[in-house]
Amino acid sequence: MFHIRSSIIIHKMGCSFSFSALWMVFNLVLALSAMAPRADARAFFVFGDSLVDNGNNNYLATSARADSPPYGIDYPTHRPTGRFSNGLNIPDLISEQMGTEPTRAYLDPSLTGNNLLVGANFASAGVGILNDTGIQFLNIIRIAQQLEYFQQYQTRVSRLIGSAGTRRLVNEALVLITLGGNDFVNNYYLVPFSARSRQFSLPDYVRYILSEYRKVLRRLYELGTRRVLVTGTGPMGCVPGELARRSRTGECDVELQRAGALYNPQLIQMVNGLNSEIGSDVFIAANTMQMSFDFIFNPQAYGFVTSKIACCGQGPYNGIGLCTPLSNLCPNRDLYGFWDAFHPSEKANRIIAQRLFTGDDKYMTPMNLSTILALDTKT
Repeated sequence: MFHIRSSIIIHKMGCSFSFSALWMVFNLVLALSAMAPRADARAFFVFGDSLVDNGNNNYLATSARADSPPYGIDYPTHRPTGRFSNGLNIPDLISEQMGTEPTRAYLDPSLTGNNLLVGANFASAGVGILNDTGIQFLNIIRIAQQLEYFQQYQTRVSRLIGSAGTRRLVNEALVLITLGGNDFVNNYYLVPFSARSRQFSLPDYVRYILSEYRKVLRRLYELGTRRVLVTGTGPMGCVPGELARRSRTGECDVELQRAGALYNPQLIQMVNGLNSEIGSDVFIAANTMQMSFDFIFNPQAYGFVTSKIACCGQGPYNGIGLCTPLSNLCPNRDLYGFWDAFHPSEKANRIIAQRLFTGDDKYMTPMNLSTILALDTKT
């Protein structure tokens, strides 16, 4: 298109069109093209909790927020963004690997125009599969609301590129959803004898939340998504926040690890069952617990000095409360597996993201993201 238009301009202007003027036109076209998404770039949508929230909770009256220093200390702007990280989180790193700009939080006012075509992040810190998970955080975007926002997003995009274009954009998009951990640490095990722990034995609770999660994933499929990465829970009993509450010797909490050991294999079974029912590998399960175990149980192999003590926090293992300007803060975040009481450091997130792209069947079922991207490029 540039070549056609520039030749018409030159033809009309004749010899009076100077090289400097042509250079100015060329730079203008380059600038305009840089503002638009790449034609071959796929959209990216994110749903879930604080592990993948890119700042939606900044716009909510909630205690589950990360919009004050030292959050974001290693982000490119060195300022807090609402990400529960010292820098980039897993969605950022997936976008980086795909060569696209990071998805913006859906509630971010700058998510308009062509920015919508990049995708959107609907995640909200504190949420779970169940509506009663995270009630202590008050105003958060529960998963049903995230799906409603996704429908609203599609309506907005239809005004830009039409309904057929929107359907194609969503069909071809990559989707990441991260849920489940809060249903244990901020619900079933939040307090002794919680309402859910009185209602269900642990095995029954796992089956119940997975049956609810299946409805969420099925709804994502109905809304047009065709490549959905579903992460399992992390090592819930090994994070500094749970070590501070439950461990005297620094060993992972047995009960929370038992919960993850029950939940994660059944999540993979549920994903495989959905794919069989649909007749296509729509859902991809990621064993993020195993990915995290790699650096938790052998931190030195990954350049960490510790995977037990959070870089930022207070109390035992720096695991009490959120990271604040008054917290202990390590000088080198790359030496710590965990940034705060519950969230990996950017360096640890990079290890997890790399496993998502290149991991074998120990980590990814039925295939990794590199295989998905290669397959989808050919079709």
